[in-house]
Amino acid sequence: MATKGALNDTQVRDEMEKMVSFIKQEANEKAREIKIKADEEFNIEKAKIVRQETINIEAFYQKKAKQAEIQKKIAESNRNNKTRLQILQARQQYLNKITEEAQKTLVKYADSDPKYAETIKNIILQSLYQLMEEEVTITCREKDLDIVKKAFEEAAPIYKEKTGKVAAVKYSPNYLPATSAGGIIMAGFGDRIVINNTLENRLEIASDELLPAIKTMLYGAAETRKYYN
Repeated sequence: MATKGALNDTQVRDEMEKMVSFIKQEANEKAREIKIKADEEFNIEKAKIVRQETINIEAFYQKKAKQAEIQKKIAESNRNNKTRLQILQARQQYLNKITEEAQKTLVKYADSDPKYAETIKNIILQSLYQLMEEEVTITCREKDLDIVKKAFEEAAPIYKEKTGKVAAVKYSPNYLPATSAGGIIMAGFGDRIVINNTLENRLEIASDELLPAIKTMLYGAAETRKYYN
């Protein structure tokens, strides 16, 4: 039976080389595992960062797109409002022109139409019926004074017949402007109650009452209007 003897130098060196080779192999395998795991973790973290940045970029551009859409709508609204305002201004200017033309027609009527005297008479009667007073003050254009005096003389008996009241009149020295379209202002009860029956005032009242009909005639019915009197 052979007895195992001590290793010689060559054998010791061989064994040492085997051990070193084994340790290197183990180290290399361990290093490879660490590298693989590190690469996996890096790729996972990289994917997370890329995904988050992608979400952030999409959110940023969605926000920018929304802001751009809002700005576009604001610009469109401002443009529409500006256009609408221009249309309204043009319409108002045209309505003002119609009123001015009507005013000129009234002035021409008061200055040259024989029917104006009858109009004054009717206006005086209407004013008397509104006041139901016996002492009144009349203000008129200076050039209408004779017409107004004659008209009052004709209206007073009619007023007395209808109401039983005898009307006495004073004429104000403060005449209506010469550029006025005529008519009268009548005051009663110590001049505390005033009836404005100038043709300008009657035109203004008529314009206010007829304005919806005039607008419809000129521009058609408003799309947003729901009710009609």
